[in-house]
Amino acid sequence: MSFVGDSMKSPAKPMTTDDDLPLFNNSKQMEVQKYPKKPTVSPTLAELLMHVDDAQNSPVDHRVVELGYGCGALPSSNPFVLSFNNLTYSVKVRKKMGLIPFCGKKGDEIDANAVNTKVLLNEISGEAREGEIMAVLGASGSGKSTLIDALANRIDKDSLKGTLTLNGEVLESRLLRVISAYVMQDDLLFPMLTVEETLMFSAEFRLPRSLSKTKKKARVQALIDQLGLRSAAKTVIGDEGHRGVSGGERRRVSIGIDIIHDPIVLFLDEPTSGLDSTSAFMVVKVLQRIAQSGSIVIMSIHQPSYRILNLLDRLIFLSHGNTVYGGSPEMLPSFFSEFGHPIPDNENKTEFALDLIRELEETPGGTKGLVEFNKSWQARKNQRNGFSMKSNLSLKDAISASISKGKLVSGATNDSNLTSSVPTFANPLWIEMIVIAKRSMLNSRRTPELFGIRLGAVVVTGIILATMFWKLDNSPKGVQERLGFFAFAMSTTFYTCAEAIPVFLQERYIFMRETAYNAYRRSSYVLAHSLISIPSLIILSMAFAAITFWAVGLAGGLSGFFFFFFTILASFWAGNSFVTFLSGVVSHVMLGFTVVVAILAYFLLFSGFFISRDRIPVYWIWFHYISLVKYPYEAVLQNEFDDPTKCFVRGVQLFDNTPLGSVPSSLKLRLLQSMSGVLGVNITGSTCVTTGKDLLVQQGVTDISKWNCLWIIIAWGFFFRILFYFALLLGSKNKRK
Repeated sequence: MSFVGDSMKSPAKPMTTDDDLPLFNNSKQMEVQKYPKKPTVSPTLAELLMHVDDAQNSPVDHRVVELGYGCGALPSSNPFVLSFNNLTYSVKVRKKMGLIPFCGKKGDEIDANAVNTKVLLNEISGEAREGEIMAVLGASGSGKSTLIDALANRIDKDSLKGTLTLNGEVLESRLLRVISAYVMQDDLLFPMLTVEETLMFSAEFRLPRSLSKTKKKARVQALIDQLGLRSAAKTVIGDEGHRGVSGGERRRVSIGIDIIHDPIVLFLDEPTSGLDSTSAFMVVKVLQRIAQSGSIVIMSIHQPSYRILNLLDRLIFLSHGNTVYGGSPEMLPSFFSEFGHPIPDNENKTEFALDLIRELEETPGGTKGLVEFNKSWQARKNQRNGFSMKSNLSLKDAISASISKGKLVSGATNDSNLTSSVPTFANPLWIEMIVIAKRSMLNSRRTPELFGIRLGAVVVTGIILATMFWKLDNSPKGVQERLGFFAFAMSTTFYTCAEAIPVFLQERYIFMRETAYNAYRRSSYVLAHSLISIPSLIILSMAFAAITFWAVGLAGGLSGFFFFFFTILASFWAGNSFVTFLSGVVSHVMLGFTVVVAILAYFLLFSGFFISRDRIPVYWIWFHYISLVKYPYEAVLQNEFDDPTKCFVRGVQLFDNTPLGSVPSSLKLRLLQSMSGVLGVNITGSTCVTTGKDLLVQQGVTDISKWNCLWIIIAWGFFFRILFYFALLLGSKNKRK
């Protein structure tokens, strides 16, 4: 680091040449950005904004930003030092039990040996410094990602042993989440947003509202130039079905959204995985500039090229969870020379080291000898140096100094109290809701076919029902047909909500990444998505109600229509909330569809259509009351049949749907006269025998009024939204046990 005295530095490594950083100019042609020959330390992006004019009419210069100090500013003399000592992590692995012959062992002895303990990290120690890149190397399964997770607080405290300190003070998980960022190996981005929009939404989440909109935009533009993404700024991210940016550009965008708030510590899990050599070099070059701007960068990498190796400051080689080397790249030749395996000239040092480690792992003794040699070599090195670099400042003072020089740590303020100077979230809840809603609506506008297909399904279903049940009369057959229409219509509203399952499942890992480091609250996500779903539900409900109500000939006039509409809307709301909750519980789309279809079928079965409430067995009556279909079904039945003056069965219609229905009308009238004599009541061919109230009693719809049914449906929707919140709260911890 340039702010550390020469006597305190490890042997100098080859300086990166000016040709190492390709950026994009305004003509979108790749060219070489010239830099001063003297070593420079890059400022934070916040410092680049100190001279940004707040005037709305001020033009923003989109040329490549020079990140070196231009006025002779002095580098920091009190860097951050992240130290980790004796990190140990193990998991229990259940053995695969084969056919065990009876050898006199008891069953409990066999069970006791059925679980083995596998050590993933074994007393790993080291330190990472501000302004430097520390890389963790090793073969697949060596523990690289596990070590990154341990340092990034992604392993449960009860399972991880050892200490993690920043400037000599134990680092609390809450503080680490605020001052750090974690870039996952997979690029988790919204495919239909452009690069600029993706970074801008990240800025609105992570930067405080005290920073003006103009400065946020300027910060995003500076970051685009720092990441070398100017030519792709207006290009969508893309996915399998939409052409977008390249793999290297996607990776740099993933890094950008996590450094927009200028974190003190940046963790990356194999950021060069799947990239060609040029793209991988550009990514690591960006990471070097981020480190030089005042951050600690820690990453895992599989096998760096020669050019990438020249950008790295510290290396940790792992083998089956053990440290086999820890130090600078320049010390690798002397280390392996002393071990008895000198690195040949003109050979990549890391490739040689990894090949040697792999060969040793295949020997009977494994890498135990190399692990022990590393311990003794580290002890001799520390004894020769006679010191361990530590910061002069306490953690509180160091963070305050970092904030003072311009670092924007999620809305941090230069406060004497560390807790108050680093708030958990950069923005209040309502700001987060607005940003989430705006991003979701933008995604929806970019994919109008999704809502169009759902609306088309509702319209087609409505047309089919309207033509099938066209202008139903008030006869007994008409009553049965009405009951069938209501049961099918209400269940259809719930089944069409099943399309909401993939919505959250596609965003699940993006949500987990963003909430893991406090980009926004989980409650903001739930509330925002609940609110933005309402307009589309209103459109769907109005379309279905308008198509079917008058075509079927339902009763109630205009007031009846609006109650029918609100019942459909409440059903869509409850069904959408229920499916959203399930999407927070299940992890696979097909599993989600299977569960939703099965549960909705049970809801319909116990709704009261196939068997009335009075006939449901007592041990199943509880399911009747939790059935989501029950309440809208009973509400529309009461809306249709609640008129006491309306008659549905008159005189001779008593014999409809019976074997006597086919006899002549004259015979039916004589039968009615005989019945009148027996009952002592005059029943003629036009006498009203069954009213709407009677039908409701027959269906067992007597315990809850139609308005109470409507409120209960709405309440079910809120209940499932609350359950969705708790599902997110419990299911998105994103930590290893």
